[in-house]
Amino acid sequence: MNTPAVASSPNPVQTARVLLKELQEKYAVFRDYLPLAIGVDKQLIALSPELNRKTLRIALGMHTNSLRYLKGMEKATHRFDLDGNSTDEVTEVHRSHATETLRERFKKNAEQRKAQRAAEAAQEAAEKAARLHAEKLNQLTAKFSRNRG
Repeated sequence: MNTPAVASSPNPVQTARVLLKELQEKYAVFRDYLPLAIGVDKQLIALSPELNRKTLRIALGMHTNSLRYLKGMEKATHRFDLDGNSTDEVTEVHRSHATETLRERFKKNAEQRKAQRAAEAAQEAAEKAARLHAEKLNQLTAKFSRNRG
């Protein structure tokens, strides 16, 4: 029986995660979150021509946008190739980009936490108001049911 191609095709993000895990196992530069040499993607394709370029791009994006990588880039002075050799210097532009990306991410996370806390507080207030309303109704019901008896 034929299954649809969509169901059997793997999710590109999941495939990229698997590839990234393999890269981290194989290369210390990925495992240690060192700043990658410009053109490391071409180096990887040359070593493994069977790599899907789109999957590689997604995996590299996940890696270079990770918190550990960005924190390393903030203080880094040199980039490294797959063999762990120092290549070109990390420019001030790239360091400041990493700093700014981290700052924006932390700010966004703080705003999300603040919104979450506000939503929880509003939920608690609504529940308290509902409990008080229910108590008032119960008191009124009890008061008026006694008078009728």
